[in-house]
Amino acid sequence: MKTLAMVLALALAAGPADADKLYKWTDKDGNVHYTDQPPPPEAKASEQKKFGDRAPEATLPYSLQKAVKDFPVTLYTSDCGDPCTKASAALTKRGVPFTEKNPRDPAAAEELKALTGGKIEIPVMKVGSQVLRGYEEEGWKNALDVAGYPTSALVPVATSKPAGTAQKPKPEAQPAQAQMVVLEALR
Repeated sequence: MKTLAMVLALALAAGPADADKLYKWTDKDGNVHYTDQPPPPEAKASEQKKFGDRAPEATLPYSLQKAVKDFPVTLYTSDCGDPCTKASAALTKRGVPFTEKNPRDPAAAEELKALTGGKIEIPVMKVGSQVLRGYEEEGWKNALDVAGYPTSALVPVATSKPAGTAQKPKPEAQPAQAQMVVLEALR
């Protein structure tokens, strides 16, 4: 077992461009080999392992990984003005990784209708299975707190955003109640 550990350590410490690859193969006599070089053509069985391929979430702090896994955040937004701009900015400022969906896309519109009882209202934030309609700063803050998201950005925010949904920043104003826009054209 110590030999195997040493072989693996040496293979991983090697400096060539393929150092992130490790091959396991069996020769004609049944001996198992671990190398950083591809097995010979006469190898009976071979496997290739590639190291260093991590999911983007694996680079996040553990607490953030757990929140993302247990309570993923999806933001349904478009060019609805101040409420949508504030909603996106609040998530970004807090460092919450989120998927942004535009209800002008038919698939996103159907998802949104399923969440809101048939209406296309934006912004809408889904945190795990909880759905928050309209942007209301305190309600969104509480939902993210309960889900375990940090109160300030630990790393730059990772946002999955469809192409063509860039928004222009709008001046900030403090909402007293939820701000929401109903997209009549999409109903």
